[in-house]
Amino acid sequence: MATVKRVDRAQELGSYRDQHFRGTLTQQEKLLKKSSTLYVGNLSFYTTEEQIYELFSKCGDLKRIIMGLDKVKKTPCGFCFVEYYAREDASNALRFISGTRLDDRIIRTDWDAGFIEGRQYGRGKTGGQVRDEYRTDFDSDRGGYGKAALRQLQSMDQQMFK
Repeated sequence: MATVKRVDRAQELGSYRDQHFRGTLTQQEKLLKKSSTLYVGNLSFYTTEEQIYELFSKCGDLKRIIMGLDKVKKTPCGFCFVEYYAREDASNALRFISGTRLDDRIIRTDWDAGFIEGRQYGRGKTGGQVRDEYRTDFDSDRGGYGKAALRQLQSMDQQMFK
C-alpha cells in the first residue's frame, strides 16, 4: 500500500503575500508553489549576512542572501531574502528555522515568490519597514521606538516645555 504524502496549503504557499506583487493572486500562488526563496523577518538591525548564512546553510546549499535595507539610509532594516538552490532545502528551513532565535530575536520565515531587484528596500514612509513605524514599544535591536511612538513622545515633550 502506497503512502500519500499530504502537503498542507500553509506549508506549500505560506501565509505572507507581497502586496506589491505585479500580477494576479493566481500567478503569485503559482510562483510560491515552485519557489526556493524565503522571506525572513523580525531580524535585528545588527544581524549580519554571515550569521544568516551560518543558520540557514544548515538546511541546504544557499544560492544567495539579500539583506533588506532602509531605502533612505541604506542600512539593514530587519528583514532579508534567503534563496536556496532546491525547494526541498527551503522547505526544511521554513519548517525547522522559523520561530527560532537569531541574535536574541524570534525570527519569522515564509515563502516568497522570488526576489526581484528593488524589493530589498523597506517600504515604510521613512525608508524602513512599515511595521516599525507603528511599533509603540522600545526595541533597541530595531532602532528604538517606532516612528509613531517617537512622534507621540516628542509631542508630549513639547507640551511639557510650553
